[in-house]
Amino acid sequence: MATTAGTPVMDTATARARRPVDYVWAVARISIGWIFLWAFLDKTFGWGFATPADRAWINGGSPTTGFLKGAGENALGGFFSALAGQTWVDWLFMAGLLGIGLALVLGVGIRIAAGAGTAMLLLMWAAELPLANNPFMDDHIVYSIVLIGLALAGAGRTLGLGNLPVVQRTPWLR
Repeated sequence: MATTAGTPVMDTATARARRPVDYVWAVARISIGWIFLWAFLDKTFGWGFATPADRAWINGGSPTTGFLKGAGENALGGFFSALAGQTWVDWLFMAGLLGIGLALVLGVGIRIAAGAGTAMLLLMWAAELPLANNPFMDDHIVYSIVLIGLALAGAGRTLGLGNLPVVQRTPWLR
């Protein structure tokens, strides 16, 4: 706690942690982080939710083939279909899911996770163009907006590790 003219003043991080909106951002951060982390786990181990065991990454399956091959008929389908199943694309995609998911759940590296997550989501959105149910808006865009909001709100400080001194001293970890 800092002092101003001998009067204790609560620092900004402490004051912010007490606002109800910060808990809403924290729950949103953890929830979206879990979506990314769960996608990584299910695609890696094939727990049968979106990925059957025989198509799991650890069993030789490609985590990008189904989605990207399915984009073949879409506006940018040729570009995205060509990426389907390539080893470097699989590794980049899975590293992104894991890194973004862990960063969001833990509340560290929120700015990087928000940027990477927004890029990943916008690429997935582009692969689906034209959208079947709306001219331009879908869950990929909504999640991207929320990720940007998380970064701007400093959402890692509430219910996360964002208040650790090393995180506070290191801008790219915030």
